[in-house]
Amino acid sequence: MSIGLKKSLLYEQVHLHAMELKESLNRIREGETERRMLERHLRQSQKMEAIGTLASGIAHDFNNILGAVIGYAEIALLNSPIGSKSRKSIEMVLSAGGRARDLVNQILAFSRQSEEERKPIQIDHTLQEVLRFMRASLPATIEIRREIAPDVEKIMADPIQIQQVLMNLCTNALHAMEGMGGVLDVGLASVNLTPEDTQLLPDLKPGPHVRITVKDTGHGMSEATLAKIFDPYFTTKAKGVGTGLGLTVVHGIVKKHGGAIRVQSEPGKGSTFCLYFPAVPKEAVSETRIPEQMPTGHERILLIDDEQVLVDIGKEMLEYLGYSVETRTSSVDALSLFGADPFRFDLVITDMTMPNMTGEKLAVELRRIRGDIPIVICT
Repeated sequence: MSIGLKKSLLYEQVHLHAMELKESLNRIREGETERRMLERHLRQSQKMEAIGTLASGIAHDFNNILGAVIGYAEIALLNSPIGSKSRKSIEMVLSAGGRARDLVNQILAFSRQSEEERKPIQIDHTLQEVLRFMRASLPATIEIRREIAPDVEKIMADPIQIQQVLMNLCTNALHAMEGMGGVLDVGLASVNLTPEDTQLLPDLKPGPHVRITVKDTGHGMSEATLAKIFDPYFTTKAKGVGTGLGLTVVHGIVKKHGGAIRVQSEPGKGSTFCLYFPAVPKEAVSETRIPEQMPTGHERILLIDDEQVLVDIGKEMLEYLGYSVETRTSSVDALSLFGADPFRFDLVITDMTMPNMTGEKLAVELRRIRGDIPIVICT
């Protein structure tokens, strides 16, 4: 009995040690899996940061070219007779330039953590712009249908972030229908949420809202997938397709704007995303009055920019308005010119990002020479 008891106790101890060893091995495996996942996320983050830096540089150079295109087109428009064919052509150039400028802003918003610029926006214009952009990238097997109600109220939003939300949702819809074709339905309407409606959307209060609907006829999602779609790095796409951050970004932007998202989907029946944003009260939307006549002046201006083409267009625009303009493409040369005769100029306009001396440092040096000189720093 004594020997049997000892063997039994020894067996228990061995069994306990074996269980502890198994748990330790499981923890090591889990830790290794987590470490690999973190390494993947770090590599992805570093890759996105590198792409962002590259995109920022390209956008900066492209902006300089775009500044000249838009600037000279505006001058040509001012000198074009109303109703002429050339005026209409120039207006089309300006419209295309505006779209290109907005695209550059999207690239810059992606490449840096910029401050939000919220203002009352008419979201139908943003939606139409995104759909035009998407149409160019969608295959012919996917049809775009739009249902935009007239007189939709404005929302208080950052237009670049709203564009990002719409682009992400439309891109996801494209992936859901890839290889099979289908219909992308996009809707926009004003809705008045009741207390019953807000029971399904607890983050919202009853009252006027703007609803954006993005619907696809793709493969749809199961309830288990629906529960995870807003989780960071969760994706149903194949390896190497997407980052798993698209819907996380969408959710974050909508929440920051005081809105909410409702998603409906079934396997084989497609998905519908409904986004709700609080409408801006009409009395809160102030209309900017455009002066009937462009204001002019006769003061003397020193204009500095390291891009020769931007200096040329700036000089021409300011001289058109009646000002006397002297230009420099070097901040060091501009400081020397100003120091030789500080009261020669009534205003200094300088670019911010320049070699040798930035616009900010130049402004400090100019103020040391003459403390009351007005300075405009732009970028």
